[in-house]
Amino acid sequence: MDDPIMWGVLPLKYGFNPSNHRWGLGAHDICFKNKLLGSFFYSGQVLPTHRFQHSPHGGLFQPTIPEAIRLLSSQPFATPAPAVSEESHDVSDPFASGELTFTTTGTDRYVAPSSYSQNRYSWVHIFPEACVHQHPKMFLRYFKWGVSRLILESEPMPDVLPMFVDGTQHVMPEDRKWPRFIPRFPVKFRVAFGELLDTEKTFGDLRARWKELVRREKKALAMGELTDELKYGKEAVDLRIEVARRVRDEVMKVRKSLGYPDEEELGFELAETWAREPSKDRFKSDVDDSLVNKRE
Repeated sequence: MDDPIMWGVLPLKYGFNPSNHRWGLGAHDICFKNKLLGSFFYSGQVLPTHRFQHSPHGGLFQPTIPEAIRLLSSQPFATPAPAVSEESHDVSDPFASGELTFTTTGTDRYVAPSSYSQNRYSWVHIFPEACVHQHPKMFLRYFKWGVSRLILESEPMPDVLPMFVDGTQHVMPEDRKWPRFIPRFPVKFRVAFGELLDTEKTFGDLRARWKELVRREKKALAMGELTDELKYGKEAVDLRIEVARRVRDEVMKVRKSLGYPDEEELGFELAETWAREPSKDRFKSDVDDSLVNKRE
């Protein structure tokens, strides 16, 4: 419910300008479980995103994340082609790299929106908690590291606008009774926007460290492509943790502007704090007593 409701705060004229439409990441097991739904959501600029809870294709390095990185960016995305010697009669294939489509499973196929020049510098909206998390005081979980990849790897650094949504937890409360599929109204609904971040001040030092890591690899990489060291190396992991923490800190400032108190516990921003939660779709968290739904 969050995505269609929150953009109702924008002026109506935005709806008639496709360049002002957001791209989002949508759960593959919900939005793309059949061709009809998949076509509907992809037409609405939603990228199919797998979740480990429901798919072996999920995770930080699935093909949808590089596609989102490229939507935020401006540079050519293909790996530089090797020079052809004068003696060779081979003609390089312009489509050998930098594909016009992408796959998330090896069997599906989607047109790559980043292949169109009008989609450069696009608006990509994400819900970095990546699940339904309802707490009476609106505490936040840790932020998934996909947001870190978007900030570290996009070129140039994207603009970042933090926002906070309050009210959808009353529209579709997790403890609602039958009929669960019917939204509850009337409720008070608020969307708070923070200031556009000074990204160089907030993330510039981390991006500089990231670029140094990439330089050390001494390998030509397409945008969104990573070596194993850039995926799993300690320095790379630490950078993603710190970027996600800083993004969360900025969203917490917007949350506080709505009158919510500071967090009572330390460590909510860390993934390991939440590791003891059960591997179920729907449960009450034993970390902060919130209601969690990883199915919706």
